Amino acid sequence: MESKKEALEKVKNNILEGKSIPLADTATNLVFGKGNENADILFIGEAPGANEDLQGIPFVGAAGKELDRLLHMIGLSLEDVYIANILKYRPPNNRNPNVEEIRMHTPYLIEQIKIIKPRIICTLGNFATKFVLAHFDVDGMKKIGGITFLHGKAVEIKVDGMNFTVIPLYHPAATIYNRKLKPELEKDFMNIKNFLMLRGR
Repeated sequence: MESKKEALEKVKNNILEGKSIPLADTATNLVFGKGNENADILFIGEAPGANEDLQGIPFVGAAGKELDRLLHMIGLSLEDVYIANILKYRPPNNRNPNVEEIRMHTPYLIEQIKIIKPRIICTLGNFATKFVLAHFDVDGMKKIGGITFLHGKAVEIKVDGMNFTVIPLYHPAATIYNRKLKPELEKDFMNIKNFLMLRGR
């Protein structure tokens, strides 16, 4: 039987072999994912930044260091989670992706979700949160405000044989530019810890 690692490798190779995947021709590296493919928790970011593009690994810059700190704060590490992005290639100059780029990239993220089968999906920032809630057609949630309203509020998802909880969070980068958000994000991470304890982790 094919392992999750082997299945993810196939998805990665499908991206690399794709002839018409937007942003591939302007990026340095594919940024697919990192962490434990058997993890119960999947973190989804928005798009690779400059450091991620150079190394081909998500969350290796300042936002990555902040995410590592938050994980350690609640007793987790990269061995306990998997991290991926909505976009697999960096948009030029960190611009926002267009509709077609999102349409072409997100099926690979959905494949990652289906392979990993996480119990919890933590969406980092507005972009990731809106996509996940809209894709899984969460009643009403996709129409209600942005991350300022949704952060820390757990949403139960049951679809296509999958059963997981989405927990929207501020993106760690946001706390670097707005230090007032840091206590809010730390509080939400502590709530993740409590949530895991209730689930018997």
